[in-house]
Amino acid sequence: MSAHKQVAILISGGGSNMMTLVDSMTGDHPARPCLVLSNNADAGGLKKAAAAGVATAVVDHRPFKGDRQAFEAELVKPILDAGADIVCLAGFMRVLTVDFVTQFQGRMLNIHPSLLPKYTGLHTHARALAAGDSTHGCSVHEVTAVLDDGPLLGQARVPVLPDDTPETLAERVLTQEHILYPDVLRRYAAGDRTPVLLG
Repeated sequence: MSAHKQVAILISGGGSNMMTLVDSMTGDHPARPCLVLSNNADAGGLKKAAAAGVATAVVDHRPFKGDRQAFEAELVKPILDAGADIVCLAGFMRVLTVDFVTQFQGRMLNIHPSLLPKYTGLHTHARALAAGDSTHGCSVHEVTAVLDDGPLLGQARVPVLPDDTPETLAERVLTQEHILYPDVLRRYAAGDRTPVLLG
């Protein structure tokens, strides 16, 4: 039996954060990727994961026509089949129900492109600029039933520059996401829940 924690990563798109997690889980890392799961069969991250030797699966949300519980009943199956100890959301663009979150309470992580509790939800970079913030960034937190809530496990800060657009700010934040998320996952898989602050 492997001593490594098994990690399932949920994506909806290109999977850049997913790949930084996969690439980090080597050597003395306390975790290994066991599954990359998407609600979108066309997600670019699926091919990247497969090329990296990670098992992939797809559960398309569209046939369920808004029945989130039925969708999640199917979504949970490959996660359980893979024996996942930890679930990482990495650009998974579906809001999960209380029932799903409760099933993985205390072992599900998410990365969000703002300094939570600021700017939950979407359009975080534009909202930070509109508010005149001098600092922006990203957060990794444990997932709870409340959207973008839950105990903070890490944050990375970036300065907001005078000529920033939502796109340029997003690019700099994403660079920090790729540093922060693997760092937090390594600590979390080893049992360390102490929040880390970068930048």
